[in-house]
Amino acid sequence: MQTILVVDDDRQIVRLVSSYLEQAGYRVLTAYDGESALRLARTERPDLMVLDLMLPDRDGYSITGAVRADPQLGGLPIIMLTARVDDTDRIVGLELGADDYIGKPFNPREVVARVRAVLRRGAGAPQAAQRLSYGAIMLDLDAHRATLDGATLDLTPSEFDLLSLLMRNPGHAFTRLELIEQGLGYAYAGMERTVDSHIKNLRKKIEQDPQAAPLIETVYGVGYRLRQE
Repeated sequence: MQTILVVDDDRQIVRLVSSYLEQAGYRVLTAYDGESALRLARTERPDLMVLDLMLPDRDGYSITGAVRADPQLGGLPIIMLTARVDDTDRIVGLELGADDYIGKPFNPREVVARVRAVLRRGAGAPQAAQRLSYGAIMLDLDAHRATLDGATLDLTPSEFDLLSLLMRNPGHAFTRLELIEQGLGYAYAGMERTVDSHIKNLRKKIEQDPQAAPLIETVYGVGYRLRQE
């Protein structure tokens, strides 16, 4: 049974989301502030965190940053749940390493569907090739492990899946929508621009020389491609 940590200072929302997740077969942990959420994450090691952006002690951005900086929690998938609808807020969250973003008000069934989608990506779908390599980058699809020059790359599930799609198709220019549909396995209105945040994070992690030509190239008016070796 996979464990989901739900973090929100609104207890009614926590009860609602928890109820739907439990009906879907998940074990649910709850927290109502950021410090409690971090303690639970470190002791219980949940499979995914549903995190409210506005919390009484420290906001969801701070919690996401702390999780991504923790070597033991760095790969924990995070779905942000927030009343903020501004694109800037969403992009900041994704650039910090959130895997998905759901605005309030929301349908709890959508939360369950997004949780399932992110967990599926984290588990990795069966692939014909079990390992992919590109220069110094190696992806082990079975173990869902990424390395650069032999050192572990801490990628979120979304980053891992986008990179694996690009590595299977070097030189091919993908639109943002294609990256969402083929790389992340879902699509919904208004999310194409969030790919930019994931690509920005990937570039920081895989491009060792900031002066060199980028490995992930921007194709203006289209989207992105992995530079042909």
